[in-house]
Amino acid sequence: MINVMIVDDDAMVAELNKCYLEQVAGFRCLYSVSTLQQAQRLLTEPDHPIDLVLLDIYMQQDNGLDLLPTIRAFSEQTDVIIISSASDVPTVKKAMKYGVVDYLIKPFQFERFEQALITYRQELTLLDHHEHVVQADVDSLLHHTSTPSGHKKLPKGLTAVTLRTICEWIEQHQQLEFSTDTLANEIKISRVSCRKYLIYLAESGTLHTSIFYGSAGRPAYQYRLLSDQLSALRQHSL
Repeated sequence: MINVMIVDDDAMVAELNKCYLEQVAGFRCLYSVSTLQQAQRLLTEPDHPIDLVLLDIYMQQDNGLDLLPTIRAFSEQTDVIIISSASDVPTVKKAMKYGVVDYLIKPFQFERFEQALITYRQELTLLDHHEHVVQADVDSLLHHTSTPSGHKKLPKGLTAVTLRTICEWIEQHQQLEFSTDTLANEIKISRVSCRKYLIYLAESGTLHTSIFYGSAGRPAYQYRLLSDQLSALRQHSL
């Protein structure tokens, strides 16, 4: 479980971010605080390590960017996602210099929030389960949405890290015919996001799609890997 601290002095916004967070598997809100002083105190408590901080910048008494040096001083394991209305270039550049893993500009849709958390979770998984990485892994970790040189550019909204996770699952279950719901539940992403990747793989000729109609007349889609497309699937996951 990834432990999260929300730092925002707007109680309604903090509660909204907490509700969003609870909809993404693998995360839990350990703390929600309204001042940098509270955040600094909690960051120094060894009993409850914080993996990820969702940090606002414009606060009544504080500038959220002032917390970044503290985080770097006390913990190399704590990452930061900025969630702020601050969109000026100097602020964004300063946040990037401190190594924030993502930057969400208010207002934003839940899908963008979910994408940020899922990408972060998958990158942690990649680093925790591999002793070494290839260049494509490093590119994905540093740029989130980049694709290896020579590969077809992914459609807007799709990321190389998530595509790799999906392809690896399909390869492990290559004899199985599966639904969008099955895959989404297995890899812990939303059904809507999962469907986009499956459509991409089907349109590229990697997956076969079957359509069934239930009693309510709604179409249900089933997918399976085409027998001669395993190598193509592996190319997608590089």
